[in-house]
Amino acid sequence: MGIGKNQRSSQDQIEELEMIVAEHETALLRYATRLVNDPHTAQDVVQKTFIKLFEKWRDKGYPEMKNIRAWLYRVTHNGAIDHIRHESRLNTLHERHTEEAACADGHHCPTPVLKDRKEEVLFHLKQLDESEQQVVLLRMEQGLSYQEIAHVTGRSVGNVGCVLHHAVKKLATRVQPEVTS
Repeated sequence: MGIGKNQRSSQDQIEELEMIVAEHETALLRYATRLVNDPHTAQDVVQKTFIKLFEKWRDKGYPEMKNIRAWLYRVTHNGAIDHIRHESRLNTLHERHTEEAACADGHHCPTPVLKDRKEEVLFHLKQLDESEQQVVLLRMEQGLSYQEIAHVTGRSVGNVGCVLHHAVKKLATRVQPEVTS
């Protein structure tokens, strides 16, 4: 009797995991960095994603995962959002105090001067809702299909298209060049 798919040796599992890490690590790091705005934190998030994958294999004896790419993005996204929420709770009072001090004169606080078009788009992307940011990044930066995005986000394919459409429309209106007279 041979070894079945769920009875692979530990060495086979490790080699398979190493192949998955090599194939997906760079893209996941890029995605996580965009979400958390910190490459070191992104490394931690992605590392935890691969640890979860290893634990899943260890605990369940190498389960079949039909869409490993979407699963990795979903776990990475969830880890990044958990980190963002944690940091947000810790920094809320500090940020509020800083903003109040900066805008104490009662004037509208200006938008920071942006170096180039890409920086401007990223600035406005951060102003979108969390769900809109997620869908835009998965589609535009990571190149996931609507079906893969639906799997990652838990949304329907139609809802992914709707969220993407509205997010891109918002970005387009915010990023339009200023008309000079």
